[in-house]
Amino acid sequence: MPPKAKKGPSDKAKGGEDEREDPLQAVILADPFETRFSPLTLERPRCLLPLANTPLIEYTFEFLANAGVEEVFVYCGAHREQVEEYIKASKWSAVSSPFSKLELIRSTSHSIGDAMRDLDARGLLVGDFLMVYGDVVSNLPLESALAMHRARRAKDKNAIMTMVLREAGTHHRTKAQGISPIFVIDPTKDRCLHFEQMPNKEQTHYLSIDPELLSDNQELEIRQDLIDCGIDICTPDVLALWSDNFDFQAPRKGFLHSVLKDYELNGKTIHTHIVTDHYAARVRNLHAYNSVSKDILSRWAYPLCPDSNLLQGQSYRLQKGNIYKEEGVVLARDCVIRPKTVIGRGTSIGEGSIISNSIIGRNCYIGRDVKIEGAYIWDYATIGDGCDVKQAIIADEAAIGNKCTVEPGAVISYGVKIGQGMTIRGDRRITRAKRRKEDGEDIITGEPNIAIVGEKGDGFEYQDPESEDEDEVVDGLVPGGPLYTMANLSLSVESISTLNSDIEDDEDDYHPQRSAAGSFVSIGSTDSHASEHAANFDHDAAASIYDSLVEGHESANVQLELTSLRMSTNASEHQVRRAVVVAFVKRIAQLMKAGTSVRDAVAQVFGQHKELLDRTMFDKDLSGKVDQVDFMLLLQADLARKENGDIILLSAATKLVEMDVIEEEGMQQWWADVKSCEAEEMKRVREKTQQLIDFLEQSSEEESSEEEDEDEDEEDDSE
Repeated sequence: MPPKAKKGPSDKAKGGEDEREDPLQAVILADPFETRFSPLTLERPRCLLPLANTPLIEYTFEFLANAGVEEVFVYCGAHREQVEEYIKASKWSAVSSPFSKLELIRSTSHSIGDAMRDLDARGLLVGDFLMVYGDVVSNLPLESALAMHRARRAKDKNAIMTMVLREAGTHHRTKAQGISPIFVIDPTKDRCLHFEQMPNKEQTHYLSIDPELLSDNQELEIRQDLIDCGIDICTPDVLALWSDNFDFQAPRKGFLHSVLKDYELNGKTIHTHIVTDHYAARVRNLHAYNSVSKDILSRWAYPLCPDSNLLQGQSYRLQKGNIYKEEGVVLARDCVIRPKTVIGRGTSIGEGSIISNSIIGRNCYIGRDVKIEGAYIWDYATIGDGCDVKQAIIADEAAIGNKCTVEPGAVISYGVKIGQGMTIRGDRRITRAKRRKEDGEDIITGEPNIAIVGEKGDGFEYQDPESEDEDEVVDGLVPGGPLYTMANLSLSVESISTLNSDIEDDEDDYHPQRSAAGSFVSIGSTDSHASEHAANFDHDAAASIYDSLVEGHESANVQLELTSLRMSTNASEHQVRRAVVVAFVKRIAQLMKAGTSVRDAVAQVFGQHKELLDRTMFDKDLSGKVDQVDFMLLLQADLARKENGDIILLSAATKLVEMDVIEEEGMQQWWADVKSCEAEEMKRVREKTQQLIDFLEQSSEEESSEEEDEDEDEEDDSE
């Protein structure tokens, strides 16, 4: 028997090439087996619902293509014919598709657990694969996550899964209301040791950690600030565990929690890959649908935005104010299209109508004198004259009669007709699809409910006969409950990390109490360094200005760095003013805490930076002092929650007038603005400043009186 040949370098290289030749596979769960989008999903699968006028699954395909996936298996449940028809006609099935294999898997499963066990039985997945939902929206590059997963796997075959999680604050707007996932992590190994969802099964908010975890690990992180992106890097062992445990149904509360709990029995480890930049979210409910839509329009998920024209035949172009319009849009001469709006081809908008912060599909008819704000109007919908629609979804081919009001939160499904003069409450979900036949395909329609849809209307209120899965409570389109009640949020009054960066709202809108972690670039869990979150202009700019104030930098140097930050992030002037206000107020509070008087602290901070302050306002030559009013409102709101805020506001306002940063007209316009007294705390903090306003008004009267006297003297002299 000849001796065995030793492997040389060429053999190793050849072996490495063989490993690299294994295609990266992915499974898309096109059916999440939930009813959160009912009644819309009675007639269409969730993965084909339009998000910014593009089907949800298109975003998932784009993400997988950018991740280098070669083979994709789409796991279909309900409406599988529609999914199959759509994919066969899409670019992903064409010869030029980046996927070498795209296969649809039909199934009769009724839960995620059944789907996983079915996948295991089919034996399609032989190596590492991605498991994602058909509602994932992400521009996240996965190279590092895949490399770390494979390196762990090479060292330890029991490392079976890596979860991709997004750091985004404890009160992020895409999180579900009423529940909070908790991850206990060993940061030295990026290993997830415990998972629990609050409130837990006992409906308490107490985390139950095995004492052995505390004794066996020198360091633990308990994270409540992570968003589950619905992206998992798995090995076939994951599917085998699902098959071995038929009790597993939910991916996190069932599979993850149990595998971690039974580590001593199975020996399998699950790891995390936490990202702090890029965009990743699941459109898992109506509330997330609203939030992610706004993020796409605000270009946080770039290049996943309307003007990238992901679908063949789309022709969106970006205009000023993040307005996106396709070719063939018909607009009346005096209609108004405000920022953050998308309008599809063939849509017409009548005279006097105002559209703001809304997404309107193709071939829609919007009548005259219509107001649409924060709404989602899908293809071929009709909105009659004089209607008022706010923060609602109106699906394909639905028709709203003249002079109707659709309140925030309402969902009007496919083909529903609303009679003239009706008001649709925000808690209504109206449909024409009553229920399915036993084969699960055909739709039986119910009789119209005239009390809800009006005369000549067609539709009735949807009542869900099935209970939601236990993985999460249902959220509506409009946020509600204590988690999203801004007035109830307890935000730190000293930390710059509490600064709101929720800039998907119109820049001219003023909100005295807003979420600290409003967007994916606002990290509310820690005081992150600016270098770690370069995209977060609000945090970075405020931190930079504050550091410059502490170190005594000249105003010109502060302005130079601020300008650089603003240009790199495309921030607005409103954001610049907000960052200046937060940094200045924090510095004043620090000086006062060290024993400096209010007057001296204000003089030291404001007095040395007139040039910087002047560069944030550009309305000195205008009658309307919009910039100055905005600055004062931001200052008032920030001081409303500070100790001695009323005294600081009076001193700061006086100093700003003395420096001629805020003109007398600007100060008076701020005082007269309804926003400066719309909340009790706003009224309270400005009370002491009344004496400054009285002084300015008196001075103005005296000056006008003197001018009149001078005019009279001149007239007498001329005579």
